[in-house]
Amino acid sequence: MYKSLTMKTHSKHLKLYTFIITLIFACTYYTFNIYASTTGSGGDMWAVANTVIVDLYNKIAGISTVLAGLMSAIAVLGAKLSNNQHKVDQSWDWLRRIWVAWAVINGIGAFIAYIRPLFAGLNTIG
Repeated sequence: MYKSLTMKTHSKHLKLYTFIITLIFACTYYTFNIYASTTGSGGDMWAVANTVIVDLYNKIAGISTVLAGLMSAIAVLGAKLSNNQHKVDQSWDWLRRIWVAWAVINGIGAFIAYIRPLFAGLNTIG
């Protein structure tokens, strides 16, 4: 009886030890290095963030423009090929919505990327 009790305790300790070693290995294996960027506008964190925002805005503006053009073509085709006035009106309404959404998305992005940095130092007193 004494032998089986120590075997159970030994087995529990071995499982716990294995779990801890596996956890330590996983934590060290799945960590990765993060390096500060020194490229861009002098290496300042805010300058690099601004560069990232402008690049992201340019990508979003390009994708949204392509999608707006594609959806506009579909809306115009729907209006021209439809034989029902109600469907034609719906197509022109969708065309209006597409371009308003495009203007809002690109306007907000342009404000964040280009206009906001112009007001960067104006929030200080004195």
